[in-house]
Amino acid sequence: MFFFNKGFFIITFMKERDAKIKALRNETIGTLTENISWEELFQNNTLRPILKFQNDLLIELFITYATKNKNVFFNLSLEKRISYIENVSISDVVFRNQLIGVVIGLFSIGEYIEYSKNPSNFNKRIITMLIERWKSQSQLLEKK
Repeated sequence: MFFFNKGFFIITFMKERDAKIKALRNETIGTLTENISWEELFQNNTLRPILKFQNDLLIELFITYATKNKNVFFNLSLEKRISYIENVSISDVVFRNQLIGVVIGLFSIGEYIEYSKNPSNFNKRIITMLIERWKSQSQLLEKK
């Protein structure tokens, strides 16, 4: 006879999911010092590795966004491209939320609990780091 314990199954599944997610991005990025704030620790242990892991997808999301929005981005000078990246990442709420969702989707349960304590702050950090990544990789932001 098989006994199914739903609570045990869910907890086991969550632990397996967390372990698999953390294995995908097993590195800390950034400097860790004794005086580091927990927000910086979360940024270096969680946000930066996820952004690095999701880099190709995030670039493709930007290219798709720019293409669907009249292809204006691809004809701009480098200076205006940087301004465009900053403006759309901050002002287009739907696009911004999509970008944040790509990051949150790779949180462990514990990381999500930490994130949910101050989502506004972490969303700003996510978008700021993403903008910097896109600026430094502007040569990859080309229509295919």
